[in-house]
Amino acid sequence: MDISVIFRLAAIGIIVTVVCQILKKSDRDDISTVVSIVGLVIALTIAVTMIGDLFETIRELFGVT
Repeated sequence: MDISVIFRLAAIGIIVTVVCQILKKSDRDDISTVVSIVGLVIALTIAVTMIGDLFETIRELFGVT
């Protein structure tokens, strides 16, 4: 696991939070909700990819096919 992944997830969280706050202040709560969901999906996609890589490494380590 590389430390850059943690920074990438943190950056996504900060950007989504700032955009959501700006949208909520301008009375665009519906778009703010969509931005939050999209940010969550992007973060989960990165996490699922990392988990898949972890399982692949474990599979190679123990020689399971």
